[in-house]
Amino acid sequence: MCSLFGLIDFKECPSTHTKNKILNTLARECQVRGTDATGIAYNFKDRLRIYKRPIPARKMKIHIPNGVNAVMGHTHMTTQGNAQFNQNNHPFLGHVDGNSFALAHNGVLWNDKELRAEENLPLTSVETDSYVAVQLLEQQKTLDFDSLQSMAEAVEDSFVFTVLDKDNSIWFVVGDNPLCVMFYDGYLIYASTQQILCKAIKKLRLKAPTDILEPKEGEILKIDRTGRMTTSAFTPKTSYEHWWRRYSPYYRDYYEDTPENYDDLFSVAKAFGVSADEVQALLDYGCSADEIEEMLYDPALLNEMTGENFICVLIRR
Repeated sequence: MCSLFGLIDFKECPSTHTKNKILNTLARECQVRGTDATGIAYNFKDRLRIYKRPIPARKMKIHIPNGVNAVMGHTHMTTQGNAQFNQNNHPFLGHVDGNSFALAHNGVLWNDKELRAEENLPLTSVETDSYVAVQLLEQQKTLDFDSLQSMAEAVEDSFVFTVLDKDNSIWFVVGDNPLCVMFYDGYLIYASTQQILCKAIKKLRLKAPTDILEPKEGEILKIDRTGRMTTSAFTPKTSYEHWWRRYSPYYRDYYEDTPENYDDLFSVAKAFGVSADEVQALLDYGCSADEIEEMLYDPALLNEMTGENFICVLIRR
């Protein structure tokens, strides 16, 4: 499970400072779905820039320069490949028809090795399953609805892809993983779940969005830098695994509706003199149970996370 996030500023409405604040808040809220790496992509001075590091979002300071109006981001939970090798982290760089694009993926692809063999795709040092989507697009030498449809119908299992092109359009290719887009006057923000966005806008003290969009499985949505939306569709591949994850009440009951139990963590924290409220605040902030346990043995890091700046965030909850 990873998370996608980002924004498009249609009217140069938010200041660069505000956009950086939005992006950092979104990234930190997305930590609930991945803390192994964090990355963003944007166009600046006619060049695609990708900045990614094998660190959680709370340790990475996102800072986009003035004039950047579309940003695509990702927080990574490793399922394949070592996140410490930065080439395995998202977003990935691709090239079609002499132009660069960036791609990020939330989900797991089961047939990446088969596709590389069947399509005779070039060898690569990138170890992640997601990168096969970049190679399939490069093989078609174009980035449009047809090439994205072909790629989406070739890969199997769970996915949402986001693709940033040279014109500051973001393409959303929606499989059976969630995606939510919230619109404001002059700009939009998006993330993998509506819950992540709701927590972010609460911390940012934003007003209610003017519209909310949750694209359905099989949709390809393009939003350009002016906010204009165009859509197309693809036919998802179905498999037993896909059906079970999508429709089985047993999967939903076991994997989605069962809350995680943190009783042991609270007990350990209590022995270190850390209250349950402080632990819950760290969990709400996006820290995993393992990360919090590490902090208990590192007083300096724990103090940093529960210090004055963090307390200010907690007070606004």
